[in-house]
Amino acid sequence: MKVLTVFGTRPEAIKLYPVIHALRADARIESRVCITAQHREMLDQVLHFAGITPDHDLDLMQARQSLDELVARALIAVGRVLDTERPDWLVVQGDTSTAFAAALAAHHRKIPVCHVEAGLRSGDLHQPWPEEMNRRVIATFAALHCAPTEIAADNLLRESVDPARVHVTGNTVIDALLRTRARLLEARELAGTMRAMEDRFRGRRIIGVTAHRRENLGEMHAIAATLRQLARRPDVGIVFPVHRNPAVRDVMQAELAGLDNLALIEPLAYPEFVRLLDVAHLMLTDSGGVQEEAPALGTPVLVMRETTERPEAIAAGTARLVGTNCDKIVCETSRLLDDPETHAAMARAVNPYGDGKAAARIRDLLVSAPR
Repeated sequence: MKVLTVFGTRPEAIKLYPVIHALRADARIESRVCITAQHREMLDQVLHFAGITPDHDLDLMQARQSLDELVARALIAVGRVLDTERPDWLVVQGDTSTAFAAALAAHHRKIPVCHVEAGLRSGDLHQPWPEEMNRRVIATFAALHCAPTEIAADNLLRESVDPARVHVTGNTVIDALLRTRARLLEARELAGTMRAMEDRFRGRRIIGVTAHRRENLGEMHAIAATLRQLARRPDVGIVFPVHRNPAVRDVMQAELAGLDNLALIEPLAYPEFVRLLDVAHLMLTDSGGVQEEAPALGTPVLVMRETTERPEAIAAGTARLVGTNCDKIVCETSRLLDDPETHAAMARAVNPYGDGKAAARIRDLLVSAPR
């Protein structure tokens, strides 16, 4: 059986590399990999760490290209790969423009689609944008839905997806996280930049920050003002790997450069980022993946968004929605810094996203599922 896995961004690579390794280890499966390189340098870091050499590198990234251009180019380019490979299954992950275009190209050819991390819903088509639409569309024609949680599976069932095609597998990001943390314990040098950050902020509690969502690009000045206010505290060190999007980078460099206890650094390699999640006292983020990853390491998450497609984290108490209002973020961050009981309650809450065995379950489903 031939399985083609298509992805284009760093988060997809992180969540799919355990699946690719599981496929490659099974003699029943011929595993092929295609990347669109929707993210280039950030994607390449993960591929190198994971030991994955793509069979097809479409290299579609262009400066300031529109979503229309990206989707159109990906649809055509992935279609050509599908015509060459003629796989029995296409595997896509999540909700990116790459996943949407690849799944649509497969649907045009009646190639069954396995959707990893299926069933996430925020309930608002514009948050996150365009991801909410992407994953909903993929769900309408996927042949195999690998839901990370029961809530995600229930979302699919409410949308009349065939129950026989919906399976709760856990989230593959936990597979990747636990594997990487184990490697960090064996090889400290993989922590790279974070070793310098830990030395710089020794004796202070580290606040990790990520901010890059499209729907938050107009809020970057507000987020910068919030971080500037938090940086007034002498007991914290803020580590902010700044996304390469100029709409993020230009604002943060202009408003936050030069603060003694705030480090604006280049995007971290995946093992370095896992180390940040592990040593941080808390994470401020608008990322979806961080809501899943940080709780697995006992790190509370404050989500700088108005809604989340990961309500399990909110319900479990491992994450809290704070939006982008400066006063609210500062208030909630201060609670976690100043109230040990509040911090402990979030840190000790049970992570709802899996046991690190999702990739093996997905492999077995691909072998046994009807097409």
